[in-house]
Amino acid sequence: MTAMTYTVADHVATITLNRPERMNTISSAMLDELTATLVKANEDADVRVVILTGTGRAFCAGLDLNEASSGQGIGGGARKAPATIDLRNTPPTVLFAMDKPVICALNGSAAGYGMDLALGCDIRIMAEDAKLAAAFVKRGVLPESGGTWFLPRMLGWAKAAEIIFTGRTLNAADCLAEGLVNKVVPTADVAAEALAMAREIAANAPLAVQGAKRLMRMGLGESFDTHVQHVYLQLLPLFASDDFKEGITSFLEKRPAAFAGR
Repeated sequence: MTAMTYTVADHVATITLNRPERMNTISSAMLDELTATLVKANEDADVRVVILTGTGRAFCAGLDLNEASSGQGIGGGARKAPATIDLRNTPPTVLFAMDKPVICALNGSAAGYGMDLALGCDIRIMAEDAKLAAAFVKRGVLPESGGTWFLPRMLGWAKAAEIIFTGRTLNAADCLAEGLVNKVVPTADVAAEALAMAREIAANAPLAVQGAKRLMRMGLGESFDTHVQHVYLQLLPLFASDDFKEGITSFLEKRPAAFAGR
C-alpha cells in the first residue's frame, strides 16, 4: 500500500496521506514524496485546485516519532545541529509558495506537524469530531513547520501564545470560533464539502485565482503603496488574457463562463 495517493479529476488534484494504521504520521521518505507531489500539482496546467486529506480516523498525527525514536528518520539520533539548513524543498515552504489554491479536508484530527500542514493550506474543512493539537512543547520541540508564523497572524499574539505555550488541543467548535477553519461538517461529509468548494473555485478563471493568491501572499509583507503597484502589474497580463475576454463576454451574454486558463 502506497503511503500517499494522487488523483486528478475535473481540474481538482487530491493528495491523500495513506498510512491509516499509523494515523498518517509522516515518515522521512514521505516528506520528499509530499514535496514532489505538491510541486507536480502546482505545475500541472490541468490542475486548478488541490485538496489535501488523509485516510482513516486522522488527518495527520504529526511526524513519525517511532521512526525517530529508533534512531532513524526525522530527528533520529541527531545530537548536533547541522552546519547548513536548506528548507526550500520541504512541504511547508513548497505549500506556502504554491499558486494553486489548497483546501485541507480534515477528515480527522491533526497534531504537531499535521496541524502546521493544515494551517499551511488556504482553506480548511473540518470533521465535527476532529481536533487540532498544538502538542509541540509537550514533546520538547516547537512548531517547526509554520505554526509560529501562521497562528499569530490568524489569531493575534495573545491567543497564539496561549495555544503554543500550553500545547493546547482545540476541538472543532473551538477551531471554528477562532477562525482556524472555514467550516465544520459531519465526518462523512468532509470529502464532499471539500470537493464542492474545490469545484466552485475551479470554475473561475484560474489565472486570476492564482494571481490573487500570489498577491495575498506578497501583501503579508508589503506596505499598501507597494502592494497596489504589484496588483496593477499583475492586472496587465490578465487584461490581455483569453479568460478576461471570456469573463466579460459570458457576463454580457448571461451564461456561465468557460475558462481555459490562458
